[in-house]
Amino acid sequence: MVTGRLRVVIVKIHLYIGLTLGLLFVMLGLTGTAIAWRDELDALLNPGLLTASAEVPLPVAPATVQAATDKLQADPRYGRPGLLMLPSTPHEVFVAWYPLKGADAGRSRQVMVDPVTLAVKGERVWGEPGLSRPLLMPTLFQVHHYLLSGETGRTILGIAGMLLLVMVISGVAMWWPKLKPRAVLHAFRITHGGSWSRFNYSLHRAGGIFAAPVLATMAFSGWYLDLPKWVTPLVAGVMTVTPPGKPASAPVPAGTPPLGAAQAVSAAQALYPAAQVTRVSFPRKAGDPFEVRVRQPGEVRQGSGATRIWLDAHTGKGLGVRDPMAAPAGDTFLNWMYPLHTGEAFGLPGRIFISVFGLVPLLFAVTGVLIWWKRRRGHRRHVARTLQRAGVRTA
Repeated sequence: MVTGRLRVVIVKIHLYIGLTLGLLFVMLGLTGTAIAWRDELDALLNPGLLTASAEVPLPVAPATVQAATDKLQADPRYGRPGLLMLPSTPHEVFVAWYPLKGADAGRSRQVMVDPVTLAVKGERVWGEPGLSRPLLMPTLFQVHHYLLSGETGRTILGIAGMLLLVMVISGVAMWWPKLKPRAVLHAFRITHGGSWSRFNYSLHRAGGIFAAPVLATMAFSGWYLDLPKWVTPLVAGVMTVTPPGKPASAPVPAGTPPLGAAQAVSAAQALYPAAQVTRVSFPRKAGDPFEVRVRQPGEVRQGSGATRIWLDAHTGKGLGVRDPMAAPAGDTFLNWMYPLHTGEAFGLPGRIFISVFGLVPLLFAVTGVLIWWKRRRGHRRHVARTLQRAGVRTA
């Protein structure tokens, strides 16, 4: 239970954060509801771009990965991609990523390749805002993660996540009842009593305490995903976290041919035979290794997985592995952030829950504003009556 001046401070913190950032929280909730199903909705909107011409045997054969890479590399319009995303379901396509420069820095050109025919199905610019079918889901993703403002927007959203966490904690402190059975029971009840304002207040108060654990998780995970340089040191202060960075390839004589995509995929599969290769990042400059992403059975992060393998760009020798299944406590904690934020940590039920929960910020924004407005009007009437009693005329 919080009393006195401290309570006044906590109430003001809760109020000011809500009034200042409430619309932003509502927008994040609504866009999060949609992008929880980003891949499915994107494929539904763009079947000609994102759906393979026939079912693809999984895992994708290294020879098929090599053929798709060779097809792109031989075409002067494309060349070797910076990243190649492999199909993770039988109906997906290869997606090749080409980072753009100059005025379009921060965006990427996506080229889709049919894994069966190896035909280029089309392309789009990831990060370009628009409401057309190809750009709709990427735009919602960019709004949710970057506010369409690149790293500036990402920083704003990271700070907003931190403030949302403060808001949740202050809300719990305001809710905390006296440690008496009747008071505790009343704190969890949503009542009406013939008064809509009472119903609105109890819904905001009791509903908030039930939603608080999930809101706090979403706030902290969003803060970490947008500002990992702020959050990682905090986690590293209490748990072991692997330092960032990746190994470098050994120098080789000029003219030595680089490793092929098929060899990189085969090397990754040899290290993790039960895993599915999901991404291949190609070396961009001398010293860069291949980075192959795989998804092991049982990983909490579904989709692309979180297991990273670094291979020498010329010999294919393993240079390092980041295995979430054998990670220290701090890494494990941070590895849970993205799957918790998207709901995929708990499979289909988790994603459905997160989609529905995306409406909760709207509920609390409406009920919170109504509580504030009622109290503001009450305060104005109280001031007016006080002035009248004092003989001061009001307009």
